[in-house]
Amino acid sequence: MTWLLYLTTVLIWGTTWIAIAWQLGEVAVPVSVFYRFALAASLLLTVLALTGRLKRISGRDHGFCMLQGLCVFCLNFYLFYTATGYISSGLCSVVFSMAILFNAINGVIFFRQPIRPRLLLANALGIVGMVSLFWRDLSAEQLNWDVLFGVGCALLGTYGFSLGNMLSARHQKRGLDLLSTNAYAMSYGAWAMLMIAWLSGAEFSLDTSWQYLGSLFYLAVFGSVVAFGTYFALVGRIGAGQAAYATVLFPLVALTISTWFEGYQWSPSALLGLLLILLGNAVMFWQPKQKSAALAMSSGKA
Repeated sequence: MTWLLYLTTVLIWGTTWIAIAWQLGEVAVPVSVFYRFALAASLLLTVLALTGRLKRISGRDHGFCMLQGLCVFCLNFYLFYTATGYISSGLCSVVFSMAILFNAINGVIFFRQPIRPRLLLANALGIVGMVSLFWRDLSAEQLNWDVLFGVGCALLGTYGFSLGNMLSARHQKRGLDLLSTNAYAMSYGAWAMLMIAWLSGAEFSLDTSWQYLGSLFYLAVFGSVVAFGTYFALVGRIGAGQAAYATVLFPLVALTISTWFEGYQWSPSALLGLLLILLGNAVMFWQPKQKSAALAMSSGKA
């Protein structure tokens, strides 16, 4: 089950890049993000309510859901969309891969989870692999204040995403329903994006082309309801540090699709990055046979 959650998260979020690209243009970015999470929250709340699975939570828990919505479903996206106006998508991907490091550190701060040597090695391989994967973009980037501002926005967005991971882990440790807390958090995130769009003077227009509406539906249903559900389920199952390694694999899916449809050419440094990322993934999840057998014997005796 865990591998299926992991694979689903990677494949869906790895394909959302093209849907996000189709969102850019006629509609202002804050408005598009608001549409995405307003639609996602409405669908999820409706389905949960109709099936009797929407769980009530305390006012205090709603407060934490509000924080999760601000961190993940509002500021994370707003800051990353802003960052793409100043730095390349490759540099954005490299910065976002820092989520694996932020999650490990935040796990120590908030839950006193030890950082194991295997996690450190996997994180190092993943981050070095990301740098190698996008080396052409990084080497072409001219260091200036605009780039520093873009990197700063991306780092803040990544840290917000990491804090959202901690909040989801907090919900699950308290035994709160994952889908219900996601629905509430998305609702709060959508309201926050609405306020940002309104305060920034964005025009609330709607692109009625099939490309925009189709990508909006994909991002809301699959990129938000399904993928965030599977990802946060992973956070609860294997921990935020390991779950975040999925963020390193998203660009591999995106570049594979780009290879098929856009003629992306793999350079030697990109191939090296691919190998390092896959090696880091193997280090993260590989279980020695002796250990697995010992665990099976101990569980059988229990």
